Amino acid sequence: MPQAPIRTAVGIVGAGPAGLMLSHLLARAGIDSVVVDHRTRAEIEGTSRAGILEADNVRLLTDSGVSDRVRRDGHPHDGIALRFGGESHRVDFRTLVGESVWLYPQTDVFTDLADARARDEGDVRFGVSDTQVVDLTTESPGILFTDADGVAREIRCDILVGADGSRGVCRSTVPEAARTHFFREYPYAWFGVLVEAPPSAPELVYTHSERGFALISQRTESVQRMYFQCDPDEDPAAWPDDRIWGELQARVRGADGFTLKEGPVTDRSVLRFRSFVCEPMRYGNMLLAGDAAHTVPPTGAKGLNLALADVRLLAEALERALVKGDRTALDEYGPRALRRVWRAQHFSYWMTAMLHRAPGTTDFDVRRQLGELAAVVDSTAGSTYLAEAYTGWSERRAGYGRGVQDAWQ
Repeated sequence: MPQAPIRTAVGIVGAGPAGLMLSHLLARAGIDSVVVDHRTRAEIEGTSRAGILEADNVRLLTDSGVSDRVRRDGHPHDGIALRFGGESHRVDFRTLVGESVWLYPQTDVFTDLADARARDEGDVRFGVSDTQVVDLTTESPGILFTDADGVAREIRCDILVGADGSRGVCRSTVPEAARTHFFREYPYAWFGVLVEAPPSAPELVYTHSERGFALISQRTESVQRMYFQCDPDEDPAAWPDDRIWGELQARVRGADGFTLKEGPVTDRSVLRFRSFVCEPMRYGNMLLAGDAAHTVPPTGAKGLNLALADVRLLAEALERALVKGDRTALDEYGPRALRRVWRAQHFSYWMTAMLHRAPGTTDFDVRRQLGELAAVVDSTAGSTYLAEAYTGWSERRAGYGRGVQDAWQ
């Protein structure tokens, strides 16, 4: 027997951090939503992802009532090290711009949000299949899907939100004539490893070396995350532990004697990346958020942070449209979000180009990169730009675009 359509104000495709945070903020404003995702909760929690949160997003998690676990289990980082020429140079965020970032894995952000939606009896449906979005230019767009029990279901809503990532169905449903894609592919990837070892440094170390880029990051007191630049077609199976450690140690080696603390490699994978923006971020009564609208190289730690920044703006726009009757807010959302997106694209590209060794790099190119790195660390202005961008153009500091009212207030 056919199931009656599920009626809600906002239908959300994608139950990652962006979709769940949006659903949470809408609930705080008294707006109903239903969230669907083809992945199970266990599948999402089992995917290792980025680990740096901007201070504004730490405040978003805590002040909006999601959870304060980030402040209990996360680790504030007051700076990073830029390592080049065999020496480390610290950029002190706290001194330069008065903000920090937090080491807190995206899987923990997801867990906090999923727990909060369950606690608040939010309607989140994991493990669905055959998802389609329909009637996007009508007053009642829809989501068609098969639920986890194999039953065909239909959601009808006032506004549909695509937060289903770069390979989701929402963006691809928009006709090509109605969207413009801005795209850059990179000729290198990251070889990422999880290792059982104590931290090698108290903060992230971004390394420029003759062998290519390396990033020394952390997770916990006993598990660390590290990356080194590699060919996009590199086979992780061809890298036993001793070869991985040999490559990482060679990239960070220098006259100052810095070495990495080694341990068993528990996970290895190759991460391809690119820069991408889809404009506009609205089609009819569907709006895009997070990776469905844009992706950035991981070098600037901006992917998750941009997704959360999107849904803060989107929650405000949806409240204005659905509660206050101001539909112009839906037109304003995309341009407002894109101002931050393009700043983040620039910063991520700049960090990537400054630290990586591209195919065909000449001695001139390497010396120019070293000159650029020296200009950053030797200049208060240069270091301040990096600190301001890395910590996320916090709303507590003046000078970022137009003012944005906190979505949870």
